[in-house]
Amino acid sequence: MKEYHKALLNWYDNEGRILPWRARGEQIPNPYHVWLSEIMLQQTTVVTVIPYFLSFIQRWPTFHQLAKASLDNILHAWQGLGYYARARNLHLCAKKISEEYEGRLPTNSEQLIKLPGIGPYTSKAIAAIAFNECVLPVDGNIARILSRLYAISAPLSQGMPEIQNAANVFTPQIRPGDFAQAMMDLGATICIPRSPSCEKCPFQSTCKAHALGISAELPVKNKKPIRPQKYTIAYILKREDGAILLRKRSEKGLLGGMMAVPTSEWQLEKIDNKNIEKNAPFITHWKSLESKISHSFTHFDLEVAPYYGNICTQKAEALEGDWVFPHQLKQYALPKLFKKVIETSLNELSPIDVA
Repeated sequence: MKEYHKALLNWYDNEGRILPWRARGEQIPNPYHVWLSEIMLQQTTVVTVIPYFLSFIQRWPTFHQLAKASLDNILHAWQGLGYYARARNLHLCAKKISEEYEGRLPTNSEQLIKLPGIGPYTSKAIAAIAFNECVLPVDGNIARILSRLYAISAPLSQGMPEIQNAANVFTPQIRPGDFAQAMMDLGATICIPRSPSCEKCPFQSTCKAHALGISAELPVKNKKPIRPQKYTIAYILKREDGAILLRKRSEKGLLGGMMAVPTSEWQLEKIDNKNIEKNAPFITHWKSLESKISHSFTHFDLEVAPYYGNICTQKAEALEGDWVFPHQLKQYALPKLFKKVIETSLNELSPIDVA
């Protein structure tokens, strides 16, 4: 083992984060905990994930139990974590592991990547942490460390092959799982994007960027593309008794399989007033609300224009969907976007409108 490997592992043993899914010292990693945490951590911060992780392992402590759970219950428990495709893939993956692997995770990254919801980074992270495979998963944090260590000056999109090659030869044979987690912690606490704490870094003496005085300038970021702006209409249809119509969205696409108020297609052009009734769930007098709700997804921004209409109880029975009273909304796995749409709309409507 090289000296810089020893330096990082030494630092990790003393300064590494204590996390509920981590095995420390002589403890043996729990593959289910490692898998669950890595899925939850995709595009989500550690602080946000911890309470969800603890809730899931208490409610569903094994692959078999998670596989037997209903998707609706999982989506409801996932509510607030976002990126709901992860929850659907989590359920699919648990079922596959339960049915085809007797409740045991495959032990190498080549097999793991074949499972639902597991990509190149996650497969290597699980394989390294749970099974000590000698691989280093490369996310934004670890790419930043390697680009500074080797003073890779190409923008990330062009420099990733060089960064990946560096990762392939960088991991030690001894304690590769701890080494991967040490790199994650180093990127999260020391080798941060702005103002890195180089004086505290175990790689200080071997870091080329530090020697050149350019640590804060690396990695060179890609130019951000212009984010597309999309538009949609949300239809708040209220029954005479105040219940609101919710429908399950198509399983495919963003927020697939989630409950929501009906919407028009999400499109790049603003929606003409003449087309308001085109995608409405029911022909009635639709009234525009003043509030517009803005929401950002990973690759685009969405503006939602809420419209509301009323329907009598007799006609409501013919419509597909669930009629839900405002106080019952907490029982449904509603994405943040539609929570915001409903809350904003109800706050704007007068008591006469709501009744």
